[in-house]
Amino acid sequence: MPQDFRPRSSSEASREGATGGAVAARTGWHTVREGRGWRVRRPSQETSPMTAEAQSTSSARKGDRTGPEVSQHLTGRMLMAAVVSAISALLYGYDTGIISGALLQISEDFTIGTGMEQVIAASILFGAVLGAFVCSRLSERLGRRRTVLLVSAVFVVGSLACAVAPNAAGLSLARVVLGFAVGGATQVVPMYVAELAPASKRGRLVLTFQLGIGAGIVIATLVGATEVVPWRVSVGSAAVPALIMGLLMLRLPESPRWLVKGDRHDEAREALRGVREDGSDLGPELDEIVALEDRERDAGSGNRGWRGLRKRWVRPALVVGCGIAVFTQLSGIEMIIYYAPTILTDNGFSTTAALRVSVALGVTYLVMMIVGLAIVDKVGRRRLTLIMVPGAAVSLAVLGALFVTGHSGRGDVPFIVACLVVFMFFNAGGLQLMGWLTGSEIYPLAVRSAGTSAQSMTLWATNMLITLTLLSIIEGIGVGLTMWLYAAFNVAAWVFVYLRMPELTGHSLEGIEGRLREGRFRPRDF
Repeated sequence: MPQDFRPRSSSEASREGATGGAVAARTGWHTVREGRGWRVRRPSQETSPMTAEAQSTSSARKGDRTGPEVSQHLTGRMLMAAVVSAISALLYGYDTGIISGALLQISEDFTIGTGMEQVIAASILFGAVLGAFVCSRLSERLGRRRTVLLVSAVFVVGSLACAVAPNAAGLSLARVVLGFAVGGATQVVPMYVAELAPASKRGRLVLTFQLGIGAGIVIATLVGATEVVPWRVSVGSAAVPALIMGLLMLRLPESPRWLVKGDRHDEAREALRGVREDGSDLGPELDEIVALEDRERDAGSGNRGWRGLRKRWVRPALVVGCGIAVFTQLSGIEMIIYYAPTILTDNGFSTTAALRVSVALGVTYLVMMIVGLAIVDKVGRRRLTLIMVPGAAVSLAVLGALFVTGHSGRGDVPFIVACLVVFMFFNAGGLQLMGWLTGSEIYPLAVRSAGTSAQSMTLWATNMLITLTLLSIIEGIGVGLTMWLYAAFNVAAWVFVYLRMPELTGHSLEGIEGRLREGRFRPRDF
């Protein structure tokens, strides 16, 4: 689809009025003026037998597998964007995971009990809910790039504030600030990378975010397992990668899709050129982005942002995205990451043994992230999830049975550890991969920022609820029944994915939106 983004002169504009009709009649194409004087060649509505809606549907069907014919190779800047994604996720994984081992030191330093431990652990999640909501609006007003820069600055401030907190209350408040950065990163970074990436590489590039979470968790558990790093040093050191993230972000372009929304077509072309191979034909890809934005505008402001998220045709995407967000947390992953050392030490494990188990779990998480990164675009999002979730459910059920039947003594340690590692294997390699990936690709452009924000807020709110209640639930019903409860959540997750989650692998963002508009968003429709 050819496209000319030269600024129009007044003489050209007058000549077009005289010749445009003839060209349209002769070729079936005509030229129109849009935005700030740019012109885009598009099918003539006067001569085409298709309606505008039918044309957009046809376009979506043609492009929904791999999008327009554009370069699918990765450039240096695209890889740099993936590194930024990985660092922001590493900070997420590290800042949420470091509390697992640090709580053992913090509880002694501040002389606190179970209740305050839950508050300290959950405070970062409260901040994350705020960050996801606020950064949604900031990413629409300031752009994805400047919002990520802001997030990196807040990461630095929050990390240093945690390191110098004078008491438990001060630490909780500092972790709220840190959580703001965590929530903002989860809302905007995967979306930013998805909007830069070629369709065929989008899954792997977005999943560098998930890979970074795994790396952060491993580093956090290793630091905790040493038992020699003071907790203030361990939490404050996160400021270093946050600073590196900000410096790298200064070299990256704005999202071309966000620029098109602001009628900045020339800047969008330059941004796209910066992340595609030299000599790539950018016209077809920009055509699709511009055409989609035109359709969104024609639909009116009521279909954009948070207001548009309430539209009936968008609802299936919102249900799938928020449903996946809920089940990634109810699956039990945060229970294991935050409280594994506490649960194990309360049941007879030594502190050293409990922290070593956390390292094993973190390494398993990271390894499965790498495996998932390599196979998700080949196996498929939905299929991989359906294969892996049953394993997580069975491992938790067996673990619960060990505790319920009293097989939780020293002689049963290998079986307990094996169940935890097997759970992490199946959970990290399946359902956890989908939490951020679906949010970055499932929502229409006009509501993408609001949609990813709603999904992030849902995830963090669920996470916070679990963190605030888990130790109390364990004290009330015991470890065994708690594990069975989370095994049941995994069964529910499998049913939800089977019934509601379509297979999005290989479909362009515009193609996914086309299916939504057609009302075909069930698994059988893909």
